[in-house]
Amino acid sequence: MSLWTRILDALSSLAPGEALSGLFDRLRTPPERSVAFTIAVIALGAKMAKADGRVTRDEVAAFREVFTIAPSETAHAARVFDLARTDVAGYEDYARRIKTMFAEDADTLRDLMEGLFHIAMADGQYHPAEDDFLHRVAAIFRLPDREFRSLRARFAGGEPDCYEVLGVTRDTAMEDIRAAWRAAVRESHPDRLMARGLPEEAVKLAEKRLIAVNRAWENIQAGTA
Repeated sequence: MSLWTRILDALSSLAPGEALSGLFDRLRTPPERSVAFTIAVIALGAKMAKADGRVTRDEVAAFREVFTIAPSETAHAARVFDLARTDVAGYEDYARRIKTMFAEDADTLRDLMEGLFHIAMADGQYHPAEDDFLHRVAAIFRLPDREFRSLRARFAGGEPDCYEVLGVTRDTAMEDIRAAWRAAVRESHPDRLMARGLPEEAVKLAEKRLIAVNRAWENIQAGTA
């Protein structure tokens, strides 16, 4: 059974008139976690698109880049997006419910934030409304500010600060920077993500993260950062 078929099954469990957020209390364990992750990224992405006042083709394309959607299943993703966009519940309520849905799993919540940054930058611009949205969601997720700055440096900082990417400062000892780099590489391993119950599509984001952290470490080592 494909991910999108399982998402359709989850949507079908909603009672007539029930909001999408009704699913957030039900999807907590594998294999539902992969469904939950996908729905959470699309739902918060829809809220973010609403926050900056527009939905561009680039943002829709960003969903397709993160999640492999067969033409026959496009309607399922569109339904999640529309349910979230039209739900009267605010994005902060969504974020709180999603945090609870993942039992405050910091790693998964950080991965989810990474997906949102990817969507925010799909049109090549980082809008103030998107920054406010993402900063508030990160605060609700209790993502440390250091990790939020690291994400923003990778996605929205132009030429990213290598130290910010690794979550360290220029005053950090080299051995501690090396330890931060190794930890980031370890956290980005595909097997680790799959073991946490994330969909295969989330590995695409981890691969991009791995490229960024390796480049940052290489530049710091070479003294060019």
